[in-house]
Amino acid sequence: MLRRRVDNLRKAFIASGPKTTQASSRTLCVGRITEDLSSDQWLVTPKKCRMRAAKEKPEFKWRKSYVITKYENWFNDSAVTDQQTKTSWGAPIMWEGTFDPLERDEFYIQKKVVIGLTVFAIGRYIDRYLKDFLVSAEQHFMKGLQVVYYVMVDNVSKAPELQMSPGRTMNVIKVPKQSRWQDISMMRMQQINDLIQDKIRFEVTYLFCFDVDQVFVGRFGAEALADSVAQIHSAFLTASRNQFTYERNPNSAAYIAPDEGDFYYHAAVFGGTPYLVFNLTRSCLDGIIRDKSKGIEAIWHDESHLNRYFLDHKPAKLLSPEYCWDRKPSKYIRYVRMKWMPKDYKKLRDN
Repeated sequence: MLRRRVDNLRKAFIASGPKTTQASSRTLCVGRITEDLSSDQWLVTPKKCRMRAAKEKPEFKWRKSYVITKYENWFNDSAVTDQQTKTSWGAPIMWEGTFDPLERDEFYIQKKVVIGLTVFAIGRYIDRYLKDFLVSAEQHFMKGLQVVYYVMVDNVSKAPELQMSPGRTMNVIKVPKQSRWQDISMMRMQQINDLIQDKIRFEVTYLFCFDVDQVFVGRFGAEALADSVAQIHSAFLTASRNQFTYERNPNSAAYIAPDEGDFYYHAAVFGGTPYLVFNLTRSCLDGIIRDKSKGIEAIWHDESHLNRYFLDHKPAKLLSPEYCWDRKPSKYIRYVRMKWMPKDYKKLRDN
């Protein structure tokens, strides 16, 4: 009965179409909206211009977030007994069995939420990973909900043209090309930040940001939605805090002291409301710029700054490594939802 009711809600919801404000005024081409942000030459413009982007305050008012049910009403933290299912500050850690997928789908379909997905592909990453990522997202990411893809590339002509499912739209956005992969990973924070302010905040209720070198292989659904979402890094699932590879240079804005830290978070996946993702990316960008002014580059670049942010601003929900797994067998992982793809960094990073 619940499954039939969810299916009916999905059909009615998708038939209503995405409630966006800016996308409707643009030209669609096989489900794509193409824009050009390549004029924002971050890290190649003068220092004064780079600092301007970080100091400016957004001139808009955020719409009020949807009120979600307290997780005690739907989250079963005793369903998994061999792993931590709740943080010290009370946030749920999502594992298979801790939620009812049909109930979660019904709840968010009734709220008529729209989910944004950003993915960033530069140079050879476009050819190697982008199509597989997008095809797998169509199969597994937020099925039954309205989704808007924001695909950021440095060569629009190489972006795959896919036929989107009903209720799903793809935007292809041109971004600057960078010569160093470290600058590419850091530039992503500014591009996401700018895109939220200029476009995304008008179009979606929740936003997820992904690395492109991974594929969805199982359900990545509405259970992952929250105001602020962090991904536990699979490499540190069983590690102790002193093994976390935080930035240890006290002069860096990303510095975390040896006696600090809750989890080690993976920058390959993060999300939340547009407002809180905006705050995260703005904070990381500010930290990166402060470090660069001192000649410092954090050990894991944007990921180091992301870990500093989540230490200071606790996420409302954590995703277990099921949601971003490294392909290795593990007794702790019963259901893989996304997995890393094989990497040849020497070839890929020679842009």
